[in-house]
Amino acid sequence: MQVDRELDTRGLNCPLPILKAKKSLNEMASGQLLKVVSTDPGSMRDFQAFARQTGNELMAQETVGTDFIHVLKRR
Repeated sequence: MQVDRELDTRGLNCPLPILKAKKSLNEMASGQLLKVVSTDPGSMRDFQAFARQTGNELMAQETVGTDFIHVLKRR
């Protein structure tokens, strides 16, 4: 999957990863992909809710070690 922008939110807790992702998505064109890397375990649930509420598509989520990776497609 070719992402257009990557956002490192390691060490930040809710709601900061969501707020930073929202800001980045607002700067992106429709259809572009944003990869967010977080260390907050709650981010898995938070990004699912964020995608439902905003209409952005949650393309993928995975856990790699202590990192939680989310890929969002800009609506």
